Amino acid sequence: MTTATELDRLMSLMTGDEKHDAASTSTLDVLWTLYDRVLGPGDRFFLSKGHGPMAFYAILTAKGFLDESELKTWGRADSRLGYHPDRTRVPGAEISSGSLGHGLPLAIGTVFGLDAQNLPGSIIVLVGDAELDEGSNAEAIAVAGRAGMERLTTVVIDNSSATHGWPGGIASRFAVEGWETRTVDGRDHDALYRAFTEPHPGRPLAVVAVVEPKG
Repeated sequence: MTTATELDRLMSLMTGDEKHDAASTSTLDVLWTLYDRVLGPGDRFFLSKGHGPMAFYAILTAKGFLDESELKTWGRADSRLGYHPDRTRVPGAEISSGSLGHGLPLAIGTVFGLDAQNLPGSIIVLVGDAELDEGSNAEAIAVAGRAGMERLTTVVIDNSSATHGWPGGIASRFAVEGWETRTVDGRDHDALYRAFTEPHPGRPLAVVAVVEPKG
């Protein structure tokens, strides 16, 4: 069984470019809960918060997508593991990301595509709280709510890094557009599991995972 200590050890193998450490460690518990307990056959995970992907690479290694020895090559010119994940090079990465504001719109397009082809599966996209400042996300939140995208879940990592924030909190940004919203401790695996798996019929789901403030 993979433990928190083991994940920390895997992350420690990736050195250099420490400026995005907080972006990575803030996602670790959410990622592990998703990959260990939530994602099933046919489901897809989009990492929109792609800057500082060390936790993502550690999880992919723990789940057999990557070999542990490859983590030590992270960030090198000859490595598949860049400072932003590249879907054409990283096994298990559904999208290339790191440029903020792309993941949620891509997830919505994927839901429309799956619906058109009558294909199964849910889409879970992970974004950062500061990423919600992007206009592309504002439009995506509105579209998904109006379309009643029940198979779409957005998990927002809230580490208090947004410039201005939102009146009433992050969840209100989604609720006003018709989303089901749940705000939980982003380090509590059981609370995260319940938030991700309890039904939300006819509506997309936004899970706000609150972690310690950046810095």
